[in-house]
Amino acid sequence: MEIIDAHAHIYPDKIAEKATVAIGKFYDIEMEMDAGTTARLIEDGKRAGISKYVVHSVATTAHQVRSINMFIKSEMDKYKEFIGFMTLHQDLSEQEIKDEVDWCIQNGFKGIKLHPDFQKFYIDGEDAEKIYKIVGDRLPILFHVGDDRFDYSKPFRLVKMAKKYPEVKFISAHFGGYRCWDDAKLYVGLNNVWFDTCSSLAFITPAKAKEIINLLGAEKFFFATDFPMWDASKELERFNAIKLTENQREMIFSGNIKKLLKI
Repeated sequence: MEIIDAHAHIYPDKIAEKATVAIGKFYDIEMEMDAGTTARLIEDGKRAGISKYVVHSVATTAHQVRSINMFIKSEMDKYKEFIGFMTLHQDLSEQEIKDEVDWCIQNGFKGIKLHPDFQKFYIDGEDAEKIYKIVGDRLPILFHVGDDRFDYSKPFRLVKMAKKYPEVKFISAHFGGYRCWDDAKLYVGLNNVWFDTCSSLAFITPAKAKEIINLLGAEKFFFATDFPMWDASKELERFNAIKLTENQREMIFSGNIKKLLKI
């Protein structure tokens, strides 16, 4: 089966090790990869049989947005395996957001990645809502969701926005919410929300993972590793421990993400 990693962070070589260490400290998790470089991602992914990667990075200030998007674009140009997601920041003006989205679409980006806990905004805050109004149905928005230490990215906030903006395609990472997996029930009935599997399978049982997938629908899930946090082969082994049908497995490995991103 074709395997696409639907959630991978990459950084310029000169800061990749430092950024990886910082993420580990933020989550108090020992990172399985030593540096989030593009070369390391491809090397790790090939061992697991991954053929394509959704790549992104997060701007923690508004002035970082264009430089990060240019970096992602440069890596997309170098590696045919990469599917780029742009970054935005809530402090950008409405015109700046529109211009950046236009530029990224023209340059082949397929989505947007936002991290409320890193960027310090509430998913349902007014500063975030201006992004949804401008983006509309043009690009899906992938969110880090969940973390019981913070309030920015609680699942109920994304559910609220998905109901308010039904035209926006939301991707709720980490089975719908890191360390908030019981909140998956909140997403039932929402047609404009998808999910990925990363940074969850090391903490929940295969039975729990199957329960969430069955609850929300296998057609709404994407396989993902959250590189450089987890080793791709180990994540694949964890995923394969879930008792799914071959059709469900194929959809989650690549079919669903290809359909959403029209690739």
